Amino acid sequence: MSAVTVDRPWLEFDLGREMQVLSWAVHRPGLVRARRILWREVRNADLPEELDVETWLQGELAARGAPDAVTFLTSRDIRHVTRAAATIGEIEAQAVATVGLSNAERVGHRIDYTGRDWGTINVALRLNQGLTETALFEAMSIAVEARTAAVIEADMTLGTGPATGTGTDCVAVAAPPGAHRYAGLHTGIGEAVGRAVYDAVLEGACHWLATAGGKTAS
Repeated sequence: MSAVTVDRPWLEFDLGREMQVLSWAVHRPGLVRARRILWREVRNADLPEELDVETWLQGELAARGAPDAVTFLTSRDIRHVTRAAATIGEIEAQAVATVGLSNAERVGHRIDYTGRDWGTINVALRLNQGLTETALFEAMSIAVEARTAAVIEADMTLGTGPATGTGTDCVAVAAPPGAHRYAGLHTGIGEAVGRAVYDAVLEGACHWLATAGGKTAS
């Protein structure tokens, strides 16, 4: 498995080689090439309203020597990182997640979380198989589906109904460029992606509910 290092307030997932990475992360979003994915733990006090967060984060990454890294922000204690892997034949999927549900939402609804810490769910997934760009997008859809299924399974009840995610979730999917064109639920790639992400997120969600969250939110 690729190396995961906790150096609070940083969490680093070394992909082992430069890969194509698809995400909507705060730093280097979209489809880019990267060798590593980082998390930066923050608190509300770190991000006052007047702060240009992207410029601040660029400075933090420059100081760490990591301006090339795809980077998440979270207020979740990164020491509670969860990891899961799945192997289907020659396909290997490795998921790394931090899971906080302090700003949980049910899809199609919104709750006012003004003034609260946002724990969020951040998931990074590494595949060992080479994918086309189209397959990478399909793998992303499976990863997001698995994230949602895990949150539903964790069974957090909101005033709007069962939680399906948080308002600030982010997912990054990394794979070498290659010839695999499909990554849906009927494929080995899709099965491995779904299993790894589901297991990592469910473990993290259950831990958060048991230690920090309780069973309800409003």
